[in-house]
Amino acid sequence: MKKLIMAIVVGLVLLSNVAIANELSINELQERCNNNSVFYCRALAIRYRLGYKVEKNLSKAAELWRRTCDGGVTEGCVSLGFMYDRGEGVRQDKLKALALYRKACDGGDAIGCTVLGIRYDQGEGVRQDKLKAVELYTKACDGGDAMGCANLGVMYSNGEGVRQDKFKAVELYIKACDGGDEAGCSNLGTMYSNGEGVRQDKFKAVELYKKGCDGGVAEGCFNLGNMYVKGDGIRQSNQMALDLFGRACDLKEQLGCEHYAKLKQKMGR
Repeated sequence: MKKLIMAIVVGLVLLSNVAIANELSINELQERCNNNSVFYCRALAIRYRLGYKVEKNLSKAAELWRRTCDGGVTEGCVSLGFMYDRGEGVRQDKLKALALYRKACDGGDAIGCTVLGIRYDQGEGVRQDKLKAVELYTKACDGGDAMGCANLGVMYSNGEGVRQDKFKAVELYIKACDGGDEAGCSNLGTMYSNGEGVRQDKFKAVELYKKGCDGGVAEGCFNLGNMYVKGDGIRQSNQMALDLFGRACDLKEQLGCEHYAKLKQKMGR
C-alpha cells in the first residue's frame, strides 16, 4: 500500500470559495483585497492560480497567497508553500515551502500538517523522522484531513514510526475513505482482500478498489484488475482486467503497464 504523496492541487479544492465571490469582477476583488480583506485576496489568488475568469498568472497568485498567509489565513500558507515546492510563480525553494507548511500546521491547518508529515516521512528537506511523521499525520487526521488519516493508516499497517497495528490501520482507512480520500478506500480494499485487521471479504475489496480507481488511484485500478483476472469477488474477465491495467498504467503505475503487456500477449492481441 502506498501513501498519498503531495497529492495536493492547490485551488481545485477551493473552487467553492471562488463561487462565493463569483459575482464580483477582478477589479472589485482587487479593490476589496487592497482594503485588507483576506477573504477576497484568497478568492483572487485562486482565480489567478487556476486562470478562472482571468488570464492565469502564477506570480500574481503567489503574491496574493503571501498576503493571505500574512493576514493569518493558514490556507494561504499551504498554497504558497505548494508554489515554492513546485517553483510555480516563484523560484523553487523547498526550505521556504517547508517553513510555510510548518507555519500552517502550527496555526491548526490540517492539510499543512499532512504535507509537513510527508516531508518528515520521506526525509525531504529535513532529516527523515518516522515518529515525527506519525505525530503530524495524527494531528492532521484529528483535524479532519482524510489524506492524513490515510497516510497514518499506512504507518500503522507497516509499523513505521509506531507499533504495527492492522486493526488501527483499518480504522484509519475507514475514516479516510468515509472522508473522501480514494487512496484510503483502495488501501482498505487491500485489508479486506487479505483479511488483515478485518474479516476477509473479497466482494468488499472489489467495491473499495473500484471506489479508489474511480477516484484516480492507480493502485486501486491495478488491484481491481487482479481481482478480475482471478475472479475474486467478481466474475472473471480478462477484458476488464486489461482495461484496468491499462488505466493503472496511464496513472503512472509501472506494474499496471507490465501486467497490461503480459495479459495482452496472453489474449493474443
